[in-house]
Amino acid sequence: MPANQKIKVASFLAQLPLFNELEETELAQIAEHTTELHVAKGDRIFERGDPCTGFHTVVYGRVKLFFTSSQGNEKVVEIIGPGHSFGEALMFMNKPYIVTAQAVADTMLLHVAKDAIMNEIERHPGFACKMLAGLSRRLHGLICDVEAYSLNSGTQRVIGYLLKEIQQDGEKVDLPTSKTVVASRLNLTPEHFSRILHDLAEQSFIEVNGREITIVSVEKLRTYDK
Repeated sequence: MPANQKIKVASFLAQLPLFNELEETELAQIAEHTTELHVAKGDRIFERGDPCTGFHTVVYGRVKLFFTSSQGNEKVVEIIGPGHSFGEALMFMNKPYIVTAQAVADTMLLHVAKDAIMNEIERHPGFACKMLAGLSRRLHGLICDVEAYSLNSGTQRVIGYLLKEIQQDGEKVDLPTSKTVVASRLNLTPEHFSRILHDLAEQSFIEVNGREITIVSVEKLRTYDK
């Protein structure tokens, strides 16, 4: 979708799992409280400590959620792609953002206001259940991340990431952003991440061409243990 192209907000929301059971009138009400945002690559959407007045969903582009340590080191918590949302939990907790959000590509977002969500939850119990399910999936994903960082080697983390992105032999994984950002997401240094990719390529498990990675054999990669 070209930058600055307008979309039909209600139609887009209807395609998202969270909203796909709502009636047209209900979607129209939420759309009235939804703001369309165009963010250039490198621009920040919000800063840690800013008030959370709703949640965002990505139409196109990519957003990284990160925080910066007292030493100035950046830790990427998550990379959000098209069709996915972020910020729901803090919206319900009435807490400020605990991470910073930055576009890593030219990005279009929809910001859905908190009041519209709260009104819909009161009218539509099924909607509340879907929102709860989405938050539970996010929590489960974070727990899996902690487990991977604690128990898996760097190579296992990289392999897990690649397998999550692709399922068929000969297919390609296009890294959604720079190797530095992906490395941070996997709790690795950029140098360690590049070294792991190099080692896997030398053993003919993958082929690397810039940010494009071809999986030579999914089965061999899945059974690789190091």
